[in-house]
Formats: sequence, C-alpha cells, structure tokens
Amino acid sequence: MRRKASLILLAFAVFFAALSPMLRWYAFPRLAKIPANQYQDMVLEAKDATLLDYGTMKARKVSKVTIVQTLKGNVEASEKIEKTAGRDVVVWDGLSYVEGPDGEMVSQIPERYIFDAHTQEPVHATGETVDGDSVRREGIEFKWPFLTEKRSYEYFDAQTRTSAPIHYKGTENFRGVEVYYFEQTIPWTKVPYPKKLPVDGVSAKSLAETGTTRWYTTVRKFWVEPLTGAPVYGEEIHKEELRGGTLLGDRDKVTAFAGHVKMREDYIDHTVDLVKSNRTLVLMMTSYLPWGFLTLGILLLSLALWLEARNRRPADPEPAPDSAREPVNA
Repeated sequence: MRRKASLILLAFAVFFAALSPMLRWYAFPRLAKIPANQYQDMVLEAKDATLLDYGTMKARKVSKVTIVQTLKGNVEASEKIEKTAGRDVVVWDGLSYVEGPDGEMVSQIPERYIFDAHTQEPVHATGETVDGDSVRREGIEFKWPFLTEKRSYEYFDAQTRTSAPIHYKGTENFRGVEVYYFEQTIPWTKVPYPKKLPVDGVSAKSLAETGTTRWYTTVRKFWVEPLTGAPVYGEEIHKEELRGGTLLGDRDKVTAFAGHVKMREDYIDHTVDLVKSNRTLVLMMTSYLPWGFLTLGILLLSLALWLEARNRRPADPEPAPDSAREPVNA
C-alpha cells in the first residue's frame, strides 16, 4: 500500500515540476495579450502654455491647453487582418484632440495603430496611418511589451512619422509601484500641418503654399510598470514653430505651441489602480504559480521518497509466542 502511495505522489511531483516551467515559458507568452476590443482614454494638460492665434498669427500665453487621447479597439479590422497575418492582431483607432482654454479645437490627429497582441510589435497592413497618411511603424507606440527590459526601445513618433530610440534611464517608485523611467528626445524636425485646423478656410495645403513650414521638438518621458508594460504616467516638453514663408511677414519664426504636457491627476490615480490589478495577474502567471507548482513538486517528491524508504525498511521481528517463553521443568 505504501509503495502504491509513493508512486502516486511521485507522479504528481513530476507533473507539478513540469507544469512550472511550461506555465512560465510556454503558456504565459501565449495567454498574455491585449484584448482586441480594449478602449481607453487619457486627458493631459499643459498649464501656462504658449499657443498661436491663427487669426492674428501671433503667439499668446494661455492658462491651459488640453489634450484628449483616445484609443479604441477595432475588432472587425483586427479579425480581417488576422486572416492573412496568421497571428493575434490588435487594431487601435486613436485620436489626439487638442483644445484651447476656451474649449475650442486647436487640432486633431487621428491614427490607426496595428500591432501584435502578445509582443506589441507593429504589424504592417493596409490602413496603418497617421492623420490619413500611410506610415510604416517600427518599434512600439503607446505600450511597452509585457516583461519590459532595462534597455532602449524604438518608439514611434506620430508627428515626424518616424521611430527613434527611447532610453531606459533608471528604476523608480511611482505611488507605490516600481517603474522603469524612459526618455526620448526628438530634435527640431520639419513636420506636416494637421489636416484639420481651427480656422475655417485655412487648410494644411493653403498654409504649405505660403512657404511657411511647421517644425517640432519634444522631450518625451514615460514611467512604465515593467511586468505589464503599461505606462502609469507620462509627460512631454513640447514645442512647435512656424518658420519662413509669406505667412509670417518679416518674422523668421513664431511659436505655434509650447508647454509642459502632463497627465491630469484623476487619470493618474485611475491608471495606477488599473495597472496594479493587471500586475497581479501577470505575477500569477510568471512568479506565484510557477514557483508554487515547483515547490509543491519538491514537497511531493520528498514525501514519495520518504514513503519508499519506509517501505524498504526491514520489519521489526515478531514477539515469541507465550509457550516459547515458559520455563521447561526438569
């Protein structure tokens, strides 16, 4: 009976010991993915900013500029691309909507971001666009991979339509969450005008015909929770200028926008809470369950060996019958 029990325990020990690495290295990369129907929004603000008045073509100080960013999963588009891509694909239809202190639109730039649901690597397919222009992304955008590493990544910049390194700068604690801090600097670069502008009758084409060009630079900062790859906070020191051409008269350049863009406080709290809950799910798959199964396997193996050792131990001799111990009369 003991031998049968030890064999059963040994079988369970092998099962749990084998399940530990399979869960971490086989199951997790296949189960961890971004849902195709995910929706998220974010509000950022630049207080005491500089903004161009397109009516007078003069820069003015304003109390606040608000940027509303939305990302909406397009399930129908992702399923269509998956048929030819042969992998799980997410399609995000994004919109960056900028408004001034009076609530009026300053600019809005839509984009479609197509990427692998597991690795967050870009998937090149028809419809990959920024403000209606076809692009071919390299690197990541919006989200880092699961299990983010302490290294530089290529990060796509929607204004320049190009990718550049975003560098790991160190590990910090952000509101109780360990995060990796990344920073990217985009030098002054000539960029296209947004196709939708705040002044009726003024278009990107008509502005370009004046010979006046638009330039942009930014320092982009992200604090990323490494297990989920989700940014818990972000900032940009953002500047735009119009240069040359007949639109500016005798001026060489004018500031179109300048401000320190930061996430609004209520969205920071919401994002941190969401990332903390998702972080627990990733820890279950990458740490808690694999180590738990391995520990259980070792305990079961130890118990099986102990039972087997007891089974092989010589039995104690049986006591002699009473008749054998009675004295023999002479």
